[in-house]
Amino acid sequence: MKNTRAIYAFSGDPITFGHIHIIERAAKIVDELIVGIGINPAKKYLFTIEERLQLAKDALAKFSNVSVVAFQGLLVDYAFENNIKVIIRGLRNSEDFNMEIMLHQIGESQKSNIETIFFPSNQNMSHISSGATKALQLEQGFVFEYVPLNVKQKLEERLTGQFIIGVTGEIACGKSYLCSMFSKFGEESNIPVTVIDVDKIGHQILELQSEPLYKELREEIANTFGEEIKNPEGFIDRKKLGKIIFNDPEKLKQFNQIIYKPLLLKLRRELYGKKGLILLDSALIAETKMTYLCNNNIILVNTDTENQLNRMNERSYSEEQIKQRMNGQYSSSLKEEYVKNTIIKDGCGNIYKFENSVEGNESELKNLFTRIKNDFVNIMEPKPQFG
Repeated sequence: MKNTRAIYAFSGDPITFGHIHIIERAAKIVDELIVGIGINPAKKYLFTIEERLQLAKDALAKFSNVSVVAFQGLLVDYAFENNIKVIIRGLRNSEDFNMEIMLHQIGESQKSNIETIFFPSNQNMSHISSGATKALQLEQGFVFEYVPLNVKQKLEERLTGQFIIGVTGEIACGKSYLCSMFSKFGEESNIPVTVIDVDKIGHQILELQSEPLYKELREEIANTFGEEIKNPEGFIDRKKLGKIIFNDPEKLKQFNQIIYKPLLLKLRRELYGKKGLILLDSALIAETKMTYLCNNNIILVNTDTENQLNRMNERSYSEEQIKQRMNGQYSSSLKEEYVKNTIIKDGCGNIYKFENSVEGNESELKNLFTRIKNDFVNIMEPKPQFG
């Protein structure tokens, strides 16, 4: 379809992966694709038209022949006025089909000589819609498979009043210290700060949780890594497990895959109802490729080797345990490289660095807290309503 201009229109409140998939397919067969974000005065939107346009532009920046515009009124009229010969429409189900056929026939009745091309949705995306995404976010469901991370972050800010940021670094670098100081600064600034230790959630699953899901999980872990790691009560001895998985990268990867879904479920429970700044304290958020949880917004805490070893010795780690923990995670430079590459790939995120090697660094931490607070001050005024 050479020399063809087409338009694909929707409300974009917000744009989803379902929309993006249709856009990607349509952009391959037309020279120019206009994405129209509709303005309907009778409809209540979660996001303003300026926000909807920006979210769509950011999500579609990789497509060179796609532009995003706002329009009002009949789509067929806008297309006719702007010499657009083709309207693209997506179909998720039979209800969509009936509606889109009616809209096509209404368009034909306007005698504009504009054709319509229908794109059935990918089977794996037929459940995705803007409304479903917003409803899921309101219940603290994970929407990273529904929308790009820039949209996910905005939904968290607007609907659940949260800005989520990961805190990571090598073992004994001072993550807990940073989190405790941020909690202090939050109290002083009247900003809610919640610290969620992701590693402790994993410990609870292995050693405390009694629900059937976690009992079955522990059985699977014991069957995979040996019955000797399980105590008489059916819980997992983390020290015995650690000797196995931290000495073998493949076994560590296997363990992370087993615990992944139950860990996400527990994390969702921890996030529910929390507002303000949420700190996810996790040593392995980069290694487990879970930076999407905080939209690639990461505080990377660094320290020097001497301080690191002194802190581990103070915690009574043996030389073997120190070696295991060091071998079981990325170096600080590898963590930083992974996060930076992921930010570029996803087009979303920030990395904040804090050097925790010297005493008297409270003022530097306060400056970092203020910077993050200023970057995301709008989390304090969520507006949980939409049409």
